[in-house]
Amino acid sequence: MQTNKFFSSLKSGLKRIGHFLAPYWHRSHAFIKRYWKRFQVTRWLIVIFLTFFLIMSGYLTYEAKTANVGNLKNALEKTTVVYDAKNNKAGSLYSQKGTWVGLNKISINVQNAVISTEDRNFYKEYGFSVKGIGRAALLYAMNKVMRKNYISGGGSTLTQQLVKNAFLSQQQTFTRKARELFLSIEVENVYTKSEILEMYLNNAYFGNGIWGVQDAAERYFGVSASELTVPQGAVLAGMLTSPSAYNPDDHPAASKQRRNVVLGLMADNNKLSDSQAKAYQNTALVTSNAYTDTSDYKYPYYFDAVISEAISRYGLTESDIMNRGYKIYTYLNQSDQTNMQEQFKDPSYFPSNASDGSKVQAASIAINPKTGGVSAVVGGRGKHVFRGFNRATQIKRQPGSTLKPIVAYAPALSSGYSYDSTLQDKLKSYGTNKYRPANYNDQYDGTIPMYKALAESRNAPAVWLLNKIGVSKGYDSAENFGLNLNKSDKNLALALGGLTTGISPYQLASAYTAFANNGELAQTGFIRKIVDSSGKTVVNNTPQKKRVISKKVAKEMTSMMIGVYSDSYGTGASAKPANYTIAGKTGSTEVDGASSSDATGDEWMVGYTPDMVVATWEGFDDTTKTNHLENLSGVGLGTLFKSEMESILPNTPGTEFGTSNASSLASGENSGSSNLWDSIKNGTSSAEKNFSQGTDSMKQKANEWLDKAKNFIGQ
Repeated sequence: MQTNKFFSSLKSGLKRIGHFLAPYWHRSHAFIKRYWKRFQVTRWLIVIFLTFFLIMSGYLTYEAKTANVGNLKNALEKTTVVYDAKNNKAGSLYSQKGTWVGLNKISINVQNAVISTEDRNFYKEYGFSVKGIGRAALLYAMNKVMRKNYISGGGSTLTQQLVKNAFLSQQQTFTRKARELFLSIEVENVYTKSEILEMYLNNAYFGNGIWGVQDAAERYFGVSASELTVPQGAVLAGMLTSPSAYNPDDHPAASKQRRNVVLGLMADNNKLSDSQAKAYQNTALVTSNAYTDTSDYKYPYYFDAVISEAISRYGLTESDIMNRGYKIYTYLNQSDQTNMQEQFKDPSYFPSNASDGSKVQAASIAINPKTGGVSAVVGGRGKHVFRGFNRATQIKRQPGSTLKPIVAYAPALSSGYSYDSTLQDKLKSYGTNKYRPANYNDQYDGTIPMYKALAESRNAPAVWLLNKIGVSKGYDSAENFGLNLNKSDKNLALALGGLTTGISPYQLASAYTAFANNGELAQTGFIRKIVDSSGKTVVNNTPQKKRVISKKVAKEMTSMMIGVYSDSYGTGASAKPANYTIAGKTGSTEVDGASSSDATGDEWMVGYTPDMVVATWEGFDDTTKTNHLENLSGVGLGTLFKSEMESILPNTPGTEFGTSNASSLASGENSGSSNLWDSIKNGTSSAEKNFSQGTDSMKQKANEWLDKAKNFIGQ
């Protein structure tokens, strides 16, 4: 009774509202009707709609025709293969890939089950279903009313589902549905129904990371796809709607119930008799796992970097790279990569864990300076996560003293200084903020030759030198070497690697290719060439170099940095590889607020020959007052770096530097074995160096006066 009263009251209320609005409706209706006819609004709406429809149809047709549909089967069938620097296969990349089998090797039982469940008019329609489109349009309209910007269901055909997985995102929008429709028609134009069904079954997802009916048959029933029985085929067909919900291992009851629904649909589609369907519905669901993962992702950090570079530098997508059957040719040296990975797995090369169990992390990268190609990279210790954090390419840490050659010594040599120029080595303050750089252990000599200051990594002379040549020169030098700095880095702390953001081992090694290349900075990368599944070259990378310092400066820098590893007082002496001469630099950073002045946050080593540059970082992901390197037992970074160099350098041509250790050159000059004229001819006499240095200073002063004069005149 109460319900009847409610509806009666509602009805009378609506009538009153209707009576109130009636006059307004009649007046507005007459007005609209008069002007609607006058301006022929109906015709204009039809013209606008048809124009829009024609434009959209033309655009979608063009997109479908240019989508390389003819290469779809090739792309789905093949895995993306990675090749090393010698064009030998190094491994494969794939995610939505299983073991491909022809349709004649797929049981008719699973074919019938899939068609009966997913698209029983598959052989009668041309890529799309009119009923399905109508249903999708209706649901789209309903969702718009409910303010939902997606399509719920839509009765997609098998061809549409194939297109969605191969070309499009899974986002349910009207635009995506329209693209799917036109691409489906194009697929039907190019391929037979058997080929489409073959591609669909080999590209379908069956849960637990299993793609394709062959691997699914092995994973859930321990048989090949050709041996699937009717009930087994029904299970797999039932999983296509929801691979996780109808997984026979994790949800056997739901899987069996779904199987029985599929068997009923097969009977409705005349693929089984009713009695056969009932008999199969009464059978037990038995699973058996005979699947073996044959993943060929052998060099995880290198392959991760290849994928990232293909995306960021060459505009491909991860899905394309993993699933479209590319051939990717890289600079990988499999021997170097294998050795580096084994070294990172060996705990004897690393300090012990922190007291809270935190693992000391590390990252290394090796680059051929002649080609700019990365020959090996490892981005961390412990379990690898697919496309996870790669410390070799992604960390941003303070580089410490490894930046001194780039921002202080190289620009100083370019300004007229020489490798044995005398630098001031005193504790002093600079600027209004009283910046006061100190040497390690507070040892100062008053004056020191440049080559020794670099080899011992003294802080005071490096800052003094940067102050002399000007911070702007050091900052500009870092930019020329390919390091993207922050404007706030333009201060004297730059000489000691004090950066706002920091750099990665990859960036450091890339910068040092200029020293190894006689002053030419290499454009570095992982990929040489990419060829698609049809044989078309889509990426062809030509090695490029840019001169950033002169050959003379590069040679002098190398002579000084040889001392870092060769001289007894060099900071890298203990890491020198046996029977090899390398140049380079070490670096470290202090931990702010730590009780000990020896507390180290980051340790760096970079070394090179004309054939290879290797940069290695070590530290904690999260450095704290308690978690830092100096308070740990075990070996230091030098042990790892030396091992890396001794395993990599034998695989290089063994090109010599063409210059000697700076300390040896200086000793030769001081011994008086050469007369002044010979020294001048060789460009190594102190007289010439001092004259050059003084000349450059005069030029600098003259330029400053000229700038002031221009400013004065301009005012």
